Amino acid sequence: MGRKSLNSCPSFSLLNLHKIIVSPYSSQTQSYKPLPQKSFFKFDSKDTHIDSLCKDGRIHEAIDILCEQKRLKEALQVLNQIDKPSPSIYSTLIQSCLHNRALEEGKKVHDHIKRSGFLPGLVISNRLVDMYAKCNSLPNAHKVFDEMSQRDLCSWNVLISGYAKIGLLKEARKLFDKMPERDNFSWTAMISGYVRHDIPNEALELFRMMKRSDNSKTNRFTISSVLAATSAIRCLRIGKEIHGYIIRTGLESDEVFWSALSDMYAKCGSLDEARCIFDKMRNRDIVTWTTMIDRCFGEGKRKEGFDLFSGLLRSGIRPNDFTFAGVLNACADLSEEGVGKQVHGHMTRIGSDPFSFAASALVHMYSKSGNMVNAERVFKGLPRPDLVSWTSLISGYAQNGLPGEALWYFELLLKSGTQPDHITFVGVLSACAHAGLVDKGLRHFHSINKKYGLTHTADHYACIIDLLARSGRFEEAEKIINKMPMQPDKFLWASLLGGCRIHGNLRLAKRAADALFEIEPENPATYVTMANIYATAGMWDEVAKIRKTMDDRGVVKKPGVSWVEIKREVHVFLVGDDSHPRSKEIHGFLGKLSEKMKEEGFVPDTNFVLHDVEEEQKEQNLFYHSEKLAIAFGIISTPEGTQIKVFKNLRTCVDCHTAIKFISKLTKRKIIVRDSNRFHCFEDGKCSCGDFW
Repeated sequence: MGRKSLNSCPSFSLLNLHKIIVSPYSSQTQSYKPLPQKSFFKFDSKDTHIDSLCKDGRIHEAIDILCEQKRLKEALQVLNQIDKPSPSIYSTLIQSCLHNRALEEGKKVHDHIKRSGFLPGLVISNRLVDMYAKCNSLPNAHKVFDEMSQRDLCSWNVLISGYAKIGLLKEARKLFDKMPERDNFSWTAMISGYVRHDIPNEALELFRMMKRSDNSKTNRFTISSVLAATSAIRCLRIGKEIHGYIIRTGLESDEVFWSALSDMYAKCGSLDEARCIFDKMRNRDIVTWTTMIDRCFGEGKRKEGFDLFSGLLRSGIRPNDFTFAGVLNACADLSEEGVGKQVHGHMTRIGSDPFSFAASALVHMYSKSGNMVNAERVFKGLPRPDLVSWTSLISGYAQNGLPGEALWYFELLLKSGTQPDHITFVGVLSACAHAGLVDKGLRHFHSINKKYGLTHTADHYACIIDLLARSGRFEEAEKIINKMPMQPDKFLWASLLGGCRIHGNLRLAKRAADALFEIEPENPATYVTMANIYATAGMWDEVAKIRKTMDDRGVVKKPGVSWVEIKREVHVFLVGDDSHPRSKEIHGFLGKLSEKMKEEGFVPDTNFVLHDVEEEQKEQNLFYHSEKLAIAFGIISTPEGTQIKVFKNLRTCVDCHTAIKFISKLTKRKIIVRDSNRFHCFEDGKCSCGDFW
């Protein structure tokens, strides 16, 4: 039926035909709602309708209308009766697809353009390239780019940026090198692409090329990327060159760079310059404050870090979870429970979110400080404890000599449906090691991969070797070491050496020591432990050889340092220290205490004194160990019954461990000692470790 007869038929109208056309987005049996009849002849009303739908985010409906009009046109074969969509409507649809990252819908619009015979101009072609690039369909973007009869800077930049963002930097660079001209966006797209995908040296080389280009002007985005590249390679010289360039080009007045500059200097090891820039900043946000605080703690500037946190609180800017977590983790690492409690109080006052990771950091801080009462209290106040909280509590109990509680909480973790990770199992295995639960520890060790599908890590192996070696089960330990899928690390060998010291296993001690001498020949702990083992065996010639080797290699024994906090003031003691203002009182008190201890049956353990000297001299050397001095000062400086908490940088020796048990009983004090290995809680002549540490 031709067009004339169709139009002359009174029973067949355009409206009736519209009703029988089937949409590809619906089944044939579905009812179809017709649009107003007028819209079949002019696209103007449809343009408005499509534009309105796009603004409302109803992209599917907008494309339905577009495709529906084309099918109607084909069915009627009246091309001159129905107008084509205007370029603006295509542009609107493409932009909407780009905004919603609607790739499939964007392809339909593109297909409509090609089938309609419409020849897109530069603007619409660029939008198609941009849409495909940002929807990660780079082959389609490149195809449109290749088909363009005319290209401008935008065409090149959009495609290069698309490749650079997803890491296809070789393709991006090929296009970049072919560009007839470049602008700031071109350079920045490539430089930021290199930085984003960890190729900072290429980014810096490209920046040098950019500076040599006559028609290029640097903007804030380029400089920010270049500073990030400098931070990544941690080159202070280049960082200073960039800073000089910022000053010369007049960009220093833009505070956007100041935070990046401060971060760059800190990462390049110049914290003083980072702080200098930070102090000049007028508008510091919480990110800037938090970064600077973290840098101070990271560089060991304890006082500066805490002072900055106090300054933040005074500034009126509210700390966020990252700020609190960073400070609490620093308190945990530095044994600053007092400051940690203040942070806890501030979090409570401002109503910190109990679901946040900062709340988990509180559990970690109290656990690392040996305050398991508060750690458990905070943990029980969490609405839904995360794995970090569970692990901190389990590890805290293990390190505080409470393995039963650690393993109990591990069972609760499993019942809660939380899946443990490899760090959780380090805490579990440590609990077994500190309690001498060999069989239970082995069961947990084997369950890591058999039951939970996790891969054993070097830390797991170090823990299980520590457990077996402490228990004297060296044959099993050797079998596990020989079958390990990775090379044993220094922690494993140190664990084995520690067990050999306890049980006097010279053969395995030599194997462990030789491995440690190769891995870290500068570590004095290995030499000292071997000398202790030889001294216990009465092999003084071997002790002398060890000491000579240390002298020849320039290895110096790390001095034992202990400290105690009294009335918010930290008092530090070295072995044999007599520099404290109350040194005479401390020594006098220790002398009287020593006599009472001997009356109670205490016998100094001189086996680990390295020098082959008279027994009396050995006892005198032991008498002035740093932890004994710190404990004595704590006792004479506090009222009766006050708990004493002492921290030490090295592992406490056997003699001090025994002596402190006697001191706790004689003085009726609870004495907590945190050494480099764990917490020891002494009370009424007993230690929480059960003499197994």
